[in-house]
Amino acid sequence: MSEKIGLKEAISIGIGGMVGGGIFAVLGLAVSLSKGGTPLAFLFAGGIALITSYSYVKLSKTYPDRGGTVKFINQGFGQTIFSGGINNLLWISYIIMLSLYASAFGSYAPNLFAITGGQLDFHIYASGIIILASAINYYSIKVVGVIESYAVIIKLVILICFIGVGIYGLMGNPNLDQLAPSNWEAPLQLLTGGMVIFVAYEGFELIANAAPDIKDPEKNIPRAYYSSIIFVICLYIIIAVVTVGSLPFKEIATAQDYVLAEAAKPMLGKVGFTIITIAALISTFSAINASLYGGSRVSYEIAEDDELPSEFTYQLWNQPIGLLITAILTLTLTNTLELESISTAGSVGFLLIFAMVNFVGFKLAAETGSTKWIPMVGGVLCCIALLALLQQQFSSNAMGVIIAVSLIAFCFLIEMVYKKMEKSRSRTK
Repeated sequence: MSEKIGLKEAISIGIGGMVGGGIFAVLGLAVSLSKGGTPLAFLFAGGIALITSYSYVKLSKTYPDRGGTVKFINQGFGQTIFSGGINNLLWISYIIMLSLYASAFGSYAPNLFAITGGQLDFHIYASGIIILASAINYYSIKVVGVIESYAVIIKLVILICFIGVGIYGLMGNPNLDQLAPSNWEAPLQLLTGGMVIFVAYEGFELIANAAPDIKDPEKNIPRAYYSSIIFVICLYIIIAVVTVGSLPFKEIATAQDYVLAEAAKPMLGKVGFTIITIAALISTFSAINASLYGGSRVSYEIAEDDELPSEFTYQLWNQPIGLLITAILTLTLTNTLELESISTAGSVGFLLIFAMVNFVGFKLAAETGSTKWIPMVGGVLCCIALLALLQQQFSSNAMGVIIAVSLIAFCFLIEMVYKKMEKSRSRTK
């Protein structure tokens, strides 16, 4: 029998999943899209995550399963080509998140120690950290857990200190005017800015995978979801306020990929820059570690439900084969795509998945004891946000949209081909 998880641990799973590498990777991108309205963009994205968590709470309590989202999708749609395609998309979205974290690591690391002094440093660091994290996952899952538990504490302490010093440093800072409504982008642009960075919130769904092990689930599952999301919304909004109020937009644009470290400079100089850079490296490394583990488990669960070939349940060096495939695909995406395209593809994937989970929450409201209109509002908001994101990004980053749509189509195509092959195989038996 596995050890039970208390409320504190369940909340830290949610916070650790969200405050992974996301905020370090996408903050600069958020400011470039939303300007002075960046705190509002984070609020929009967080609001959608919070409404969606209602469906997760009800489904987690009714169908506690280590498959988490995979289980909920199958519960709502049965084991069909559609549910298989959505579950494949969840795995691919994990890989996209891994690429985002590795990109952030590759952008921050050369500021501490340059190897070649050029663009090659990004590829060396980003690839190196994926290979190192894969090796740790193969060596010991226990080590992954230990790294994650320490990393959550370290990154939160550093971020909260950054906020404390940052708020003090804002007094009398001329850049504070950048937060005025006159510097906000148009409402639609603010919404799409929030949606491009929606990936910074997706990690709350990891609580679903831990649901069977949570003590007193009736009380603690809702508390874990809502507390972790509300805490992270507040954290992100204050970080956005401090960043936009500390640096001119021009400097934020120049340091877009490592803007949080740059924002610490006006307050703490080179020391602050170094401390935040180290925090970013610890955060992204721990997020890569945990997401590699999660991604390999998702592919294993999907194969167990017969939505991917049974070969995906095979073990290689005592780990699911999905771990190696996840690592190889992550290396490929990280070294070929731009950060904005990776972020867009990740947000599109998770908005579609969360829209479907909300639909399942609506459909199974009687079984889960849900108030029907909340999942319906969540589903509609996810769909509106998804369409707004695709429309806006298509005009400014068409490649990101093409990649996102192609990945979704690929997930369903693979499922269709697999189901057809299974059908013809069972006929010939």
